[in-house]
Amino acid sequence: MHTLNLTVNGENHELNLDTRTTLLDTLREHLQLTGTKKGCDHGQCGACTVIVNGERINSCLTFAVMHDGDEVTTIEGLGMPDNLHPMQEAFVKHDGYQCGYCTPGQICSAVAVLDEITKGLPSHVTEDITQAAAPTNMEMRERMSGNICRCGAYSNIAEAMSEVVGGAA
Repeated sequence: MHTLNLTVNGENHELNLDTRTTLLDTLREHLQLTGTKKGCDHGQCGACTVIVNGERINSCLTFAVMHDGDEVTTIEGLGMPDNLHPMQEAFVKHDGYQCGYCTPGQICSAVAVLDEITKGLPSHVTEDITQAAAPTNMEMRERMSGNICRCGAYSNIAEAMSEVVGGAA
């Protein structure tokens, strides 16, 4: 067992956890934040994506103890039904979800992807890595490729992201 402190969605938590507990299980089972989903539990689907210290991660692939003192943002921390984050609003408007299971991870990833692009971080498809990345459709799709949607709402997700960034899909 190990005692750690996490700031989750702006709220501090002191937890005493088995050192083998994943961040995903900590969020779902110990903090009752069930918006983050367990999909494959192998880091292949992205359903468990959360934002840690401003960067997106697959919460199923990391132990909670590795994040002692970190700031974690889940889908609940981005917005709630009475106060949606702009990305959540765009997903609703553009039907960027179907069954909805992957949606929390998709939205957390989309928010972080736009932040990566804003910071000028290159991706595999960035044409000129000496220049800041642009929020093109191809750039956003490449960065979102780690988030799988079994329903195939990819075009709708790209449209939602484009609306938030102010570009064209």
